[in-house]
Amino acid sequence: MSDSFNNQKKTSLIRVWHWLTFLFFLASISTVIFGSTLYKTKNNISMVQEQALSKGGNLTNDQARAIAHEFSDKLWMLHKYIGYGLSILMLLRIIIEVTVTRQDTVLGRIKSAASIKVKDAEQKHYVNVQYSYLLFYLLFLTMSFTGLVLAFEDVKFLDPIHKISKQIHSYVQYGLYAYMVLHIAGVVLADMDRYPGIISRMINGKK
Repeated sequence: MSDSFNNQKKTSLIRVWHWLTFLFFLASISTVIFGSTLYKTKNNISMVQEQALSKGGNLTNDQARAIAHEFSDKLWMLHKYIGYGLSILMLLRIIIEVTVTRQDTVLGRIKSAASIKVKDAEQKHYVNVQYSYLLFYLLFLTMSFTGLVLAFEDVKFLDPIHKISKQIHSYVQYGLYAYMVLHIAGVVLADMDRYPGIISRMINGKK
């Protein structure tokens, strides 16, 4: 099982998709962090007032809030566009799923893992990894769908599910963040120990 797992290769399509998705997620997370800290409206009200005062102006709290909110709005608009990109990548992954060979599909790997009668830690690790991929795609799909509902807030027929979508989107993001941290840590540790060459195969397809 170790050799089999270690020698599994990803097609170039999946490798390109993997790294594009990683970059888009990194950009999305960055906008969330900046939007919640540096560009948070209430954190910049006093700064706007101070800058206006230094130029001879005098802004009320509401006026300063409106100006500070513009910067926050621009950042969240960027977050929305990045979300569109991630949704397109999710759609592309579905297309890839139905076009590549069965052994390269997520469902194919899940079925293969489900058929294994686990007898040792090595096999258990392999099965858990395959199921973790399924969890990732379920979280990703949920984030994409709820994000699109929030992005198209002016579409009337989406109004009934807007509030619940916002809540789900807010909660699921933490699941994705946790998954990505664990995934990166797991891959690095595996590359250094049990399965050397995993990272290089995801870059160029070779060990």
